[in-house]
Amino acid sequence: MFVRLSKTFRFEAAHDLPTFPADHKCRRLHGHSFRFDVIVEGEVDPAKGYLIDYGDIKKVADPIVKRLDHYYLNEIEGLSNPTSEVLAVWIWNQLKSELPQLTEIVVHETCTSTCTYRGR
Repeated sequence: MFVRLSKTFRFEAAHDLPTFPADHKCRRLHGHSFRFDVIVEGEVDPAKGYLIDYGDIKKVADPIVKRLDHYYLNEIEGLSNPTSEVLAVWIWNQLKSELPQLTEIVVHETCTSTCTYRGR
């Protein structure tokens, strides 16, 4: 049986987007209540009855949340231009080696704006 699991994480952070035009609102320092979904896929182990323990996903993702929560994203290595797109790839790169079943990261910058990265 092939399944797809998703676990959501939240953090608060500030950023500015230095590549936007000087008069654009996103160029100014501002913050978001970010959310990101970690999505894994694979075959369920018939002996266990599950793909992966949600707790194992949390164990891998929690250090990333701590690294981002209540920080200025532009100051974190690799996030000098922390668009949703760059952030999604950055999170993917932090998780992929410890979470081989990872297939997708979805960053929710606002309630209505998301970015999906599938590792391509």
